[in-house]
Amino acid sequence: MKCIITVLGKDRVGIIAKVSTYLAEVNVNILDISQSIIDGYFNMIMIVDVSKPKKPIEIISEELQNIGIELGIVINVQHEDIFNCMHRI
Repeated sequence: MKCIITVLGKDRVGIIAKVSTYLAEVNVNILDISQSIIDGYFNMIMIVDVSKPKKPIEIISEELQNIGIELGIVINVQHEDIFNCMHRI
């Protein structure tokens, strides 16, 4: 099972480190990652494998949102199927 994690906000040191460290701690593998900085704003999309997480996805999503609050950014987690449906034309 895959999820899409999006991270948006003002660029600052440690965003990728904080998010990826948390994901490793809960046994979520990063399959693909793309990030860019546009005019000082950090944008990242991660495709992750959530087939064997240590916690329910709802808890992981909530804890990532809290990390986002701590860093002053927005982090969202969506199941791959929901993400694909929302972005289908």
